[in-house]
Amino acid sequence: MASDSTFDVVSKVDKQEVSNALNQAQKEVAQRYDFRGVGAEIDFSGEKILIKANSQERAEAVLDVFQSKLVKRGISLKSLDAGEPYASGKEFRIESSIKEGIAQDQAKKISKIIRDEAPKSVKAIIQGDELRVSSKSRDDLQETINLLKSSDVEVDLQFVNFR
Repeated sequence: MASDSTFDVVSKVDKQEVSNALNQAQKEVAQRYDFRGVGAEIDFSGEKILIKANSQERAEAVLDVFQSKLVKRGISLKSLDAGEPYASGKEFRIESSIKEGIAQDQAKKISKIIRDEAPKSVKAIIQGDELRVSSKSRDDLQETINLLKSSDVEVDLQFVNFR
């Protein structure tokens, strides 16, 4: 009797890598000549990453530095939820956060992709902020992983617990 093979679709971010990227970005902002005297800084306060500078362009440049550090550390930019620059007194700020877990609406989209395009034996079940995908055929599961990798979803997906 063949039992079902399964894997989980999750969206997790290594907090230590984010912290390392943030520290590298802080060092670069402190050292770069074009950020001198513009009040440019990047800080992490619990859940939010706060970028400050005296002009919108400088704030966006600091965000760009942080994004490049995340990419070098292997963290997808789909995990970064960067807000729009807004004026706060004499400075511009950008509030960003790191997204973890798959939101309910995204989980439904992923489940629909699996239902519509994956092999018919594959079933997806939403479990909190992750999806459990099961099938009798391991080959069908591999095909489903490749399908999800090539599909355009707004979250960074990882595939874990392949059994």
